[in-house]
Amino acid sequence: MAYRNIISLSDAEASFLTTLAASGKQIFVMEDGYDVLGQGKATRDALSRLADKGWLERIEKGKYLIVPLEAGPDRIWTEDAHVIAGHLVSPSMVSHWSALNYWNLTEQVPRVTYVQTTARKENRRPRVLGMQFRIVRVKPRKFFGSHGYGAGESQVEVTDREKTIVDCLDRPDLSGGLDQVRRALLAGDGDFDWDRTTTYLRRFGSGAVVKRFGFLVETLELTHPPEPRMLDEWLALRTAGISKLDPSTPGEPHRIATRWRIEVNLPEEGLLRRT
Repeated sequence: MAYRNIISLSDAEASFLTTLAASGKQIFVMEDGYDVLGQGKATRDALSRLADKGWLERIEKGKYLIVPLEAGPDRIWTEDAHVIAGHLVSPSMVSHWSALNYWNLTEQVPRVTYVQTTARKENRRPRVLGMQFRIVRVKPRKFFGSHGYGAGESQVEVTDREKTIVDCLDRPDLSGGLDQVRRALLAGDGDFDWDRTTTYLRRFGSGAVVKRFGFLVETLELTHPPEPRMLDEWLALRTAGISKLDPSTPGEPHRIATRWRIEVNLPEEGLLRRT
């Protein structure tokens, strides 16, 4: 990155950045700039100059991030991908493999930050500050189960532990594959709220997810499994027909698990591992 001198800010530019920062706007849109500098080309030009000087980073068209002072003259700093994710689309929650990582249900750190939303987004694979994001659009009935946490002065929304597993069983391809979900169930053994999980399975409305969940829970023989009455509720939520255990792989079926109406298309010795 080319050297940029910190004192290259004019008084007007410094005042503009200070005003936005004081209002808590680490990330802002063009309209925020208009509120401070007035609407028109002069404001757009000012934002372009600040971006060229390295004081702003364009997240997308009309949306900017203020580079913190501690970045130093070379403008080097690390921004939390989860914070950026919340500004790429609204409403949104960090989800799938990224949420598994947040809840310490996987040792793998995904290269992509997954963001769940109900909104349409033209660019579903944006790249910001060298970080890759994947926008995953879901139906409104599948958008729930949010957990909020603070990241500096920002509030981040991530799917809660139980909703994360439900989402991952719906889309193993966005979660590191079914083996990652299997490992996550083992890693979270004793931490899952099974009453909440049952509520989520009903609300999510996917018979295939129920079948995968029930089959894995029984196959893994968790130390803290749901009560038998809950498994009976899950069995009642099954849909007709046979669902693939892992819809993201073309693996040949090894057998049909009739209790859960699941086509086991993965080697079962792998499913039974405790690691």
